[in-house]
Amino acid sequence: MDRQYLITGGAGFIGSNYVHRLLQRGGKVTIYDNLSRAGAPRNLEWLKREFGDKAFDVIVGDVRDADRITEAGRGADVIVHLAGQVAVTTSVINPRDDFESNAIGTFNVMEAARLSGKNPIVIYASTNKVYGGMDDVELFEEPTRWRYKDLVNGCPETQPLDFHSPYGCSKGTGDQYVRDYARMYDLPTVVFRQSCIYGPRQFGIEDQGWVAWFIIAAVMGRPITIYGDGKQVRDILHVDDLMNAYDLAVEKIDVARGKVYNLGGGPDNVMSVWAEFGPKLERYIDSAIEVARGDWRPGDQRVFYADVSKAEKELGWKPKINVEEGVQKLFEWVQENKNLF
Repeated sequence: MDRQYLITGGAGFIGSNYVHRLLQRGGKVTIYDNLSRAGAPRNLEWLKREFGDKAFDVIVGDVRDADRITEAGRGADVIVHLAGQVAVTTSVINPRDDFESNAIGTFNVMEAARLSGKNPIVIYASTNKVYGGMDDVELFEEPTRWRYKDLVNGCPETQPLDFHSPYGCSKGTGDQYVRDYARMYDLPTVVFRQSCIYGPRQFGIEDQGWVAWFIIAAVMGRPITIYGDGKQVRDILHVDDLMNAYDLAVEKIDVARGKVYNLGGGPDNVMSVWAEFGPKLERYIDSAIEVARGDWRPGDQRVFYADVSKAEKELGWKPKINVEEGVQKLFEWVQENKNLF
């Protein structure tokens, strides 16, 4: 089937990578993006260089604009909703903007899907932050990392929701709306609760995209601040593996519709943010890295890694790019593209 894709946030890190993949296949794509992120214009230029101006459509718009997103959604067979406010720290500083971008923005996207008359597949990029601090889960401290004491496979989808931070609340609101629109309106929706996604075209900053940010800062000689003890553990997932999951959700929508899946590197692809990543980076650049230290930031979990067995069992998906390979690839991309930073 020759599907028409609408990618909200399509000029962002994940969005531009997925648009690139779809266009390589000869797909029909409309990007919907307000171009507010610093890397968005650069990603658009990259896509135009790769495929030409006429290979895809661009609508410069905000998901908070209900009329505009409704109009954009009319012809879509698949909507991949990636747009929104992306940083916990920013949400704490400006919770209203975060709520409007993520909660109201997602509601507008769901209404656009419902009113389109085409019953489009909707894939929503949710977040592991919907699980909050997981205070009921016992932790164990090791020399270079924290880990779960009993959750050997990581956090499952059955872990109680505990929206923490304005960002967790706004993304969690969207998460539940997308899930419920499958129940109430029979829309084929899929919620992916994503862990730390990394890869090329990620213009990471201190508040968001930490894997890319640390690599960019190390390569460009920029100051790095480590918040907390640096032993916080995350499962990291390469963007190529994430896009494989998007493809499988569309391909297997009869299985996936109305479902929620954790998508992360899982227990095999974990790394502590500095106690383990720092030495790795120092090897890459062959130099010691001086860092400043700061207090724990609000909403910063000591540990998160996802149990991804549901996605493996139901969709046949699992990460293929391990930490070593993925981080090396991103480091090489940053080295080769210093002019972008």
